[in-house]
Amino acid sequence: MCRYIFGWCCIAILPLALLSGDGKDAQAEKAKKKRGSFSIGKDTTFVDGPVDADGYVDYETALNEQQRKEITPDTNANVVLCRVFGPRPEGATMAPAFYKWMQMVAPPDEGEYFVSHSTYLSGLKLQSDALEAALKQYEQVMTKPWSAKKFPDVAAWLEKNEKPLALAIEATKRPRYYYPLVAQRKAGKSQGLLTALLPGVQKCRGLGSALIVRAMLRMHEKKIDEAWNDLLAVHRLARLVGRGGTLIEGLVGVALDNIACNADLAFIEAAKLDSKKLKQCLVDLKALPPMPRMADKMNLAERFWFLEFVMMLDRDGVEQLKQVMAKENDATTKLLAKIAFTDIQWDSAMRASNKFYDRLHAAMSLKERSARERAMTLVERDIKVLKGSISNIEDVLARITRAPNHAEAKGKYLGDLMICLLMPAVAKVQTAADRIEQMERNLHVAFALAAYKSDNGSFPMTLEALAPKYLAKAPNDLFSEKALIYRTTEKGYLLYSVGVNGKDDGGRGYDDDPAGDDLVVRMPR
Repeated sequence: MCRYIFGWCCIAILPLALLSGDGKDAQAEKAKKKRGSFSIGKDTTFVDGPVDADGYVDYETALNEQQRKEITPDTNANVVLCRVFGPRPEGATMAPAFYKWMQMVAPPDEGEYFVSHSTYLSGLKLQSDALEAALKQYEQVMTKPWSAKKFPDVAAWLEKNEKPLALAIEATKRPRYYYPLVAQRKAGKSQGLLTALLPGVQKCRGLGSALIVRAMLRMHEKKIDEAWNDLLAVHRLARLVGRGGTLIEGLVGVALDNIACNADLAFIEAAKLDSKKLKQCLVDLKALPPMPRMADKMNLAERFWFLEFVMMLDRDGVEQLKQVMAKENDATTKLLAKIAFTDIQWDSAMRASNKFYDRLHAAMSLKERSARERAMTLVERDIKVLKGSISNIEDVLARITRAPNHAEAKGKYLGDLMICLLMPAVAKVQTAADRIEQMERNLHVAFALAAYKSDNGSFPMTLEALAPKYLAKAPNDLFSEKALIYRTTEKGYLLYSVGVNGKDDGGRGYDDDPAGDDLVVRMPR
């Protein structure tokens, strides 16, 4: 599964059969009956149970028990979202355990469930040209007000989703979110949390887009309050999904908030609101809870995934590696199979991985971005060094041979290997979270600027003029830790952050030609 892989780093693994002891097939087969060893404790398995019949920690149960604490069916937004999507969000039926964890009855097979735009179009059986035109129409109705007369197919799609969208609004008003992680099973045996599917999470992206499209229609129809309620619902949905335990849920939350922020700018421009209403919109935005921290996901679900993988590597041997190794590394996997995956002491592997997760959690929890970046860079540097330390097979073999405890040395090597393979690329994940935080800062300033213009007839010459009537204080640029760049133009203004690269690209963002890295608000759009 590529979500975890930093890259195989081209490790030249040659005579790995030497790690298996005597290398004789008969003795290796005999050794398979002897499981490796590990200690249960905070520094190794992180949790002390529950433990299954074979002595392994049941991380699926431990994780779900942690995540659903103090969440009831009445407070869980996902209970309602299940009624929005039905029992087969993306085709396959959800496992009974999924609903059992949420203490709810599975939705019936038949019902008025949300239909994504792509699914709706596939039902129309359009020719390729017509399909391409329909997809372009969808891009247009996501970004500006539109009429049902001009886009009848889009209007028909929204009408088909009227009841699911009403339920979705209800879901976003709930205070909590819990999406159970249920591993796939084969012959009754868990295949690990790595195989847990998140179709309902991915479906939320389409749901958020539908609410944006409806908001744009309502703006055209002058239903301003209803349009704003749809936009706020997407912001709430982003924060709910973002509370999930996994990095995937965190990133879907970021994606949802991103489309909501962009739609809010269209709302500012098209709605033509007075100062009072604009100020109320700003109050509504500020009342939203902050986006959930990516750091918290590293401390629980992501850590559990790693530790459970070590357990399953002990249980199933090299077969588990196929889940995280790219197909082109089949030859390497076969070489790894020659290691005797027995008589291994796993404690050193788990302790080392826990230290990395502790460091990542601590680094990502730092408030100031510059300090956070420095700390995360050090972690990534150490992982790079670790990759180098296991890339020289002769050195690895020498270290294992010299080690007084062969089982512990073997576990240490395999643990280092897993760290290089499984540690997620958190720098990019945290950058996505930082970008959306800056977009929200820009958005708050945009509403304040619109309110100022409503009262004064023109935009202010500086952002300082917004305080204290429109904003308590103009926010700084998260990336430069200096003031946001702002200047008036002939018809409006240009406001921007220098973005991740920390360089002023002159107000050019990703969509500009040539592209830049700035996070930009232009009025008029």
